[in-house]
Amino acid sequence: MSQAIAQAFAAARQAGRAAFIPFLSGGLPDMATTARLLTELDQAGADVIEVGIPFSDPMADGPVIQEASKRALDAGATPVGVLEMLAGLRGRIKAPLVVMTYYNPVLNLGLEAFAQRAVQAGVSGAIVPDLPPEEAAPWLKAARAAGLDTIFMAAPTTPPERLPRLLECCSGFLYYVSMTGVTGAGLNLAPEVLAGIRTARAAAGLPLAVGFGVAQPSQAAALAGVADGVIVGSALVKLVLEAASPELAVQAVGGLARELRAALG
Repeated sequence: MSQAIAQAFAAARQAGRAAFIPFLSGGLPDMATTARLLTELDQAGADVIEVGIPFSDPMADGPVIQEASKRALDAGATPVGVLEMLAGLRGRIKAPLVVMTYYNPVLNLGLEAFAQRAVQAGVSGAIVPDLPPEEAAPWLKAARAAGLDTIFMAAPTTPPERLPRLLECCSGFLYYVSMTGVTGAGLNLAPEVLAGIRTARAAAGLPLAVGFGVAQPSQAAALAGVADGVIVGSALVKLVLEAASPELAVQAVGGLARELRAALG
């Protein structure tokens, strides 16, 4: 499997902080601007960068990323187009890249073809939130053959007996969903939520990163003490959606990214 993600978490841990993992929607507002935004995130200190491959039915995503996916698709974004854009960034971005998409686009392209294209584009891992581990064997075979990590999700509602099954299939890091709901919803850092994160982290045996709802530096700082990494998506994507120009989008995303990165230690 890819060592890049493990090395990124190890470097953050050695520096005494949690890893910063920003998310952006690929193809929003266009491929050229996405490339500029990803470069800006890298320069802002991202440890791992997550890139969404737009899909017409993003069931795990809230209104912000749904709108981002729609705009990207309307502008002509495709899975191959996003991967080709990422390939153009090889050698220009230090942070490992992770793509997030749904099983339909992966299956449509072909499991082996998708995994191989991703690795050739410089991608180190993939998140496919609608693919349960019980049905993941064909994809895992293709991903492992290509050297691609597959990152699975756990949540506060994940039964304790199911977590080992997820971890058997998971590599790179475990994505812990901080709430029941979709991306961009309000984050609840209640004691029981933090306790659930600690329990999953202790069982994981690999880095655990928390996402869904993290929008402010203070929230990132609160999670940094209980997680190995913090994922921020909707807050950054919202800035791109609202920006009056690509230049202003890059400026706004870079500003928030630097604040979030600083909050992690």
